[in-house]
Amino acid sequence: MNRNLYMIYGQDPKAMTMALMEAANIKDEIPKNAKIGLKPNLVVAKEPDSGATTHTGILEGCIEYLHANGYKNITIMEGSWVGDNTRRAFKVTGYDRVAEKYGVGLIDLKGDKTRSVDTKIGKMNICVTPLETDYLISLPVLKGHCQTVMTCALKNNKGCLPDSEKRRFHSLGLDEPIAALGAAFRPNLTIVDSICGDLDFEEGGTPIQTNRMFLGHDQVQIDAFGCSLMGIDKYDVAYIGLAEKYGAGSSTFSEDDIVYLNRPTAATSIPRPTGIVSRLTKNVEQREACSACFGNLVHALYRMEHEYHNTFRDHISIGQGFNGEIIEGIGIGRCCKSADCCVMGCPPSAESIINALMKYGYDK
Repeated sequence: MNRNLYMIYGQDPKAMTMALMEAANIKDEIPKNAKIGLKPNLVVAKEPDSGATTHTGILEGCIEYLHANGYKNITIMEGSWVGDNTRRAFKVTGYDRVAEKYGVGLIDLKGDKTRSVDTKIGKMNICVTPLETDYLISLPVLKGHCQTVMTCALKNNKGCLPDSEKRRFHSLGLDEPIAALGAAFRPNLTIVDSICGDLDFEEGGTPIQTNRMFLGHDQVQIDAFGCSLMGIDKYDVAYIGLAEKYGAGSSTFSEDDIVYLNRPTAATSIPRPTGIVSRLTKNVEQREACSACFGNLVHALYRMEHEYHNTFRDHISIGQGFNGEIIEGIGIGRCCKSADCCVMGCPPSAESIINALMKYGYDK
């Protein structure tokens, strides 16, 4: 496997993508007449400038490069997180217009058939379309995550699962199933959108403009490299070490592995996570909480503090691990319906959480 990491700086995602693919000679590794899949990160229906989703220009760059080299059988495929609508995400990001413009397929994996695949932790249901793709290109966003510290290549595979499997991932602890999936299901190529990824939230909202992208083949190496770019110790991201243990790849890299296509035009400081999630959730007890639910809670707490100048200081319970338990105080989501005060939904919106938390505080 090619262990070079190709790095480029700039502000034109399409041109940057094409330059990366050209520098890595990607055309030489794709079989003739291959069915090619493009798997972006559309975890929520938000524009890329929010720091949550893959820039449209990256898809365009991939498609134009592939078309120029004679590849026509191309499909964009993705399944948003539980509680969001992939079709709406396609419209918000403009992916539907890209598919129409270039005459490529566009598939919502939430409606795809699945196949049971053996992994290091048992069988896992994976969507058939990406499994049957000859050459899969993963297009994740390098960003922070409120439960796993960061998310990039390995976690982007989760979009190739049905919602039922995504929920099960959280009941299994998230890190271990992400690692096992990465060992059993490996995209052929990864091109990382690190233009303006959010450093704290998977769903965006506090993006950091870094104007860079990078390309590689080993998902584990890519995530370890991404950690270094964000100032995160790779050992703080549990699924990276587990994925390496399961044989998904190697987290090692050196400066000699990095091929710089250019350098930033101005001094670029290394952005570091702010620690805001830990501070906002210091009174939150989470047990197997889904990213969508937990993310909406974090977003709600963030908005309460910054927009309403209100800090919620009481204990909050959230997650599937509370299902069926009697909970004192406030619970977030349907799994916590036995709480004294429950914000119902699967997941509840950040707005509904804010309204409930503020009312709960006033009524006490």
